[in-house]
Amino acid sequence: MSFTPVPSIPLNAPDMAASNATLEPVLTWLTLMFAQLEHTFYKVPGSAVIARYVRSSHQNDPGRTVLELILIAFAVRTLMQSRSRDKSEGKLIKFSEKEIDELVDEWTPEPLSVPLTEWEQRDLASVPVIAGPNGPKPKILSTGKTVVNLASYNFAGLAGNEHIKERAIETLRKYGLGSCGPPGFYGTVDVHLELERDIADFLGTESAILYSQGFVTISSVIPAFCKRGDIIVADRAVNFAIQKGIQISRSTVRWYDHNDLKSLEDVLVSVEKDRRKRGAPVTRRFIITEGIFERDGEIVDLPKLIELKHKYKYRLILDESISFGSVGRTGRGLTELYNVPASQVDMLVGSVDNGLCSAGGFCAGSTIVTEHQRINGTSFVFSASMPPLLAVAGSEGISFLRNTPSALTTLQENVRAVRVVLEKTEGITVVGHWASPIIHFHLKTVSATNGSANGIATSPTTVMPPPTGPSFDYEAEEKVLQDIVDDALANGVFITRAKRLKGQEMVETRPTVRIAVTAALTKKEIEKAAGVVKASVTKVLGKRKP
Repeated sequence: MSFTPVPSIPLNAPDMAASNATLEPVLTWLTLMFAQLEHTFYKVPGSAVIARYVRSSHQNDPGRTVLELILIAFAVRTLMQSRSRDKSEGKLIKFSEKEIDELVDEWTPEPLSVPLTEWEQRDLASVPVIAGPNGPKPKILSTGKTVVNLASYNFAGLAGNEHIKERAIETLRKYGLGSCGPPGFYGTVDVHLELERDIADFLGTESAILYSQGFVTISSVIPAFCKRGDIIVADRAVNFAIQKGIQISRSTVRWYDHNDLKSLEDVLVSVEKDRRKRGAPVTRRFIITEGIFERDGEIVDLPKLIELKHKYKYRLILDESISFGSVGRTGRGLTELYNVPASQVDMLVGSVDNGLCSAGGFCAGSTIVTEHQRINGTSFVFSASMPPLLAVAGSEGISFLRNTPSALTTLQENVRAVRVVLEKTEGITVVGHWASPIIHFHLKTVSATNGSANGIATSPTTVMPPPTGPSFDYEAEEKVLQDIVDDALANGVFITRAKRLKGQEMVETRPTVRIAVTAALTKKEIEKAAGVVKASVTKVLGKRKP
């Protein structure tokens, strides 16, 4: 490379000497000042570390030094400027004390919430209060009567188990109530880790992670893996917790018809066609559904679902909040019911409070899946861990399921006994799978205010509304079903309507009465209770006939 020589400009030597003589005192003073500042700076503890950082930072990236100087200057300016100065001073309207008092007297605050309607007040008042511990036969506070409990999730009969109660008391005396700290900070104790190992070993997965609340488990698992730009294909009838998790994830969502795997495959095919048409890259894709649907007790065909998952290369998030601890020979859920290895499900989510009558939830899967959630699962990171006594109760519940498979046999016998009685009851339709421990029924007749006017009848096998919209009067059917619930309670059987968050859920399903069957009752007791429910249905519907 050649350079063109620049012609030199002759300088006058006397002028240069005079200039240097003028600047020399200034340069000498500056040199002394910098030396004094450097000497003072190095007296400060930690100054050597700061100096070394500045040298290396400036050497590697001089632009960064300039940026840091600008930021320091901005911080100094912000600290020095006045924050109490009112820029609008002089523009405000001055009121006298009398005018201020008049304005205050005229102001009427708006209510924080909409006043309850007459039906909502009745609905709240109808909720019974239990005196003492919950169990298969609790005592109602208002009447003092002992009732048969078919409203609480106590599938294997663990609520009120004396051995579990004793172990919980021992743990309370040893650990106290809990640390009230998140698991990743100081909330985890050995019994939490033992429960995680017990769950993983019980289900046959590599690992499991424990959450302190059942509802937030699935709503934390979903956004831990599904992000913006990912694709979720989900059942339209998933429960409210799953809906919240999907909403938080901000992923692209495609819905398929309730428990219709043909509809699921059609959606999977359309998603792939759309991707190829747009030339978009392959992104993470998930199928999300429930094992036993909380809305109606239907059970998903797990082997077919796994076949579709592998065929179209999706990950499967399966919510077994109802099926864990209630189906299968020993309560391991759908994987045991269908004889499918749990490793085939990528994220297997279950409920410790439903299945084991304790508290919290879990996600089981590979070690990578569970360890990822310890940093990215919002509920795990920010919520306090469950009390140790509840973790021990969960471990004891698993031990009970391992050693007492007869409890699950009794549960299924009781389920069949209840269904036999209800399916012979006129005026209602029983929905759900024969193996589901939660049994829903809705009114068979279509309300005259809506259904008979347009001639549309709701399918007797589902609570989902038809595509044309609901063919039933929601509020009218709710009131009739509540009358049935109240009459059954008056006769010693505690059941409940399936509660929904109207206006917040994605689909408004048909109102139903939900019966939670338990193994804690004998077949004779469960048949008698089902007979009471049948009599209440007949009595209430009989009054409505013209």
